[in-house]
Amino acid sequence: MKAVVWHGIGDIRIDEVPDPKILEPSDAIVRVTRSAICGTDLHLIRGTMPGMQPGTILGHEAVGVVEEVGPAVRGFAPGDRVVVASTIGCGTCSYCRAGYFAQCDTANPNGPSAGTSFFGGPETTGPVDGLQAEYARIPFAMTTLVRIPDAVTDDQAILLSDIFPTAWFGARLADVGTGDSVLVLGAGVVGQFAIASAKRQGAGRVFVVDGQPSRLDKAREQNAETVDFNREDPVALVKELTGGIGVDRVIDAVGVDAQRPSGGPAAEQEAQQAERFERERAQAAPDVSPSGAQWVPGNAPSLALRWAVEAVAKAGSIGVIGVYPPGFDSFPLGQAMNRNLTIKMGNCNHRRYLPHLLDLVVAGTVDPLAFVTQHEPAENAVDAYEAFDRREEGWLKTVLDVSA
Repeated sequence: MKAVVWHGIGDIRIDEVPDPKILEPSDAIVRVTRSAICGTDLHLIRGTMPGMQPGTILGHEAVGVVEEVGPAVRGFAPGDRVVVASTIGCGTCSYCRAGYFAQCDTANPNGPSAGTSFFGGPETTGPVDGLQAEYARIPFAMTTLVRIPDAVTDDQAILLSDIFPTAWFGARLADVGTGDSVLVLGAGVVGQFAIASAKRQGAGRVFVVDGQPSRLDKAREQNAETVDFNREDPVALVKELTGGIGVDRVIDAVGVDAQRPSGGPAAEQEAQQAERFERERAQAAPDVSPSGAQWVPGNAPSLALRWAVEAVAKAGSIGVIGVYPPGFDSFPLGQAMNRNLTIKMGNCNHRRYLPHLLDLVVAGTVDPLAFVTQHEPAENAVDAYEAFDRREEGWLKTVLDVSA
């Protein structure tokens, strides 16, 4: 079959690879109909999430049709339409039973202390071959797969494999409640769904910070109050708009590839921290290898975290769902501690939220199609990756059409 394969930092290719096979009784084989490109995939190619093994199939989002099931799989049969949860959980260990599927004791081949296992990730996550392929092996299929209702299309369901659950999880981490003012850092597709999630969890007012006009336009369609960090000082403006207090909750949907402002009043202030940001980048991702304008990592790894701590009100709360690699250890701890902040973070427990979010889509409460900006045939995946990586205007979320 054909698949998108990681060969090295800045080097991905569409290769012919062996078809997947049932390896464990609890496995299933899924014929992929839709996959997608995620910002987490870019971290892997840019080198800001190190530890990838050459030959690993990329991708952790997929919708498809069950082709084959192992002898221990119940509840699924060939022909079922399914969405694949991005993180893998066994469903029976104490963590899975408590809803913490991202910390499953069993799924990660590296052992219980290794943490999250997800498709298409670095060595520390398994690795388990990813979902940007024509077929995929799905471990622990009874937990990792969720049947798609007939009323939900493949194009809608693909956004529930990772993005929508992650954003919903971010709002939960931030303790969003009725009437809260919420700041979302980052207006990419996770940030867009974080706006939608915060509103549906009770937020009375939602602000969003980004530097790309097309993303801010999309956020305004959701009635979010937008801040362009290339034109305005986001912390100062958010405080001004909240009577000098700051917001009740913050969701960091940016992560380690944060970008410094290129203009406006915040640019000079953050430029003074350039040396510190470069030290952070070198520590977290020592092997990055940009090629001109391609595969360029963010130049301010801790900036979103710092803005979060500065913009939230005293005794407020922050939810971090932006990706930070294990080697990243820069955080304004003293400032956060002395303002009595609550900070929660982690990898999403996708399986916990998927059934409920599918119900929201069936009811018409949220239409994921509003956030899909590109459809590309699977054979154009590398070109699509490159355009998305360059942060081109309008490239919010790309769905790969793998098969009909």
